[in-house]
Amino acid sequence: MLDTNALPRGSPARGNASHWCPVSSQAIPTRVVLLAGPSGSGKSSLAAVTGLPVLRLDDFYKEADDPTLPLVPDSADIDWDSPGSWDADAAVAAIVELCRTGRTAVPVYDIATSSRVDRETLDIERTPLFVAEGIFAAEIVARCQELDVLADALCLRGRPSTTFRRRLLRDLKEGRKSVPFLLRRGWRLMRAERAIVARQAALGAHPCARQEALGRLASAAAGRHRAPAGL
Repeated sequence: MLDTNALPRGSPARGNASHWCPVSSQAIPTRVVLLAGPSGSGKSSLAAVTGLPVLRLDDFYKEADDPTLPLVPDSADIDWDSPGSWDADAAVAAIVELCRTGRTAVPVYDIATSSRVDRETLDIERTPLFVAEGIFAAEIVARCQELDVLADALCLRGRPSTTFRRRLLRDLKEGRKSVPFLLRRGWRLMRAERAIVARQAALGAHPCARQEALGRLASAAAGRHRAPAGL
């Protein structure tokens, strides 16, 4: 269970996070916890309760006019759940820059229009740990490990029916896509959820429920856990 005294409260920071780590004359290497999991598994809400700075990896989606976007087989729908719909190189570059400098420019992505509507600076200053969360986070576990910036990699898992309900309510509330698209996508993802978790685990993300994830995040924040070598 997360030690709430060890981590600050508050929403995930897009800006200054210097309150998280006291200023010291000794350089503290910054590491990332990659938080993966199926869409609707609760990644964003979990990242928020840690109080750590958060990099939203879903902001690195490709835009709707990108000719490399994949389609759902036997459908005209864009497959936004395929890693091919996401710019992994840009996401890794942002993570590395945050670890090395404490700040980076990130896109602001509007899911409803499938477009990047702005850019802004994420500044974590000298914070030694931050979370990068998104449905494709597991895709870059090995690269972050090779670049020596990885503290841990987690994959949130739960009941597919619960994930389906949470995802649909969120997407309807936010008007992310049309209702028929959301229903088609939701049904497809519910049937595929166990396979999605298995694939992310094979990529190096530890599958766990919320409480275990909070415990591992607390350990990473205390410097007691590092991702295993040789992923």
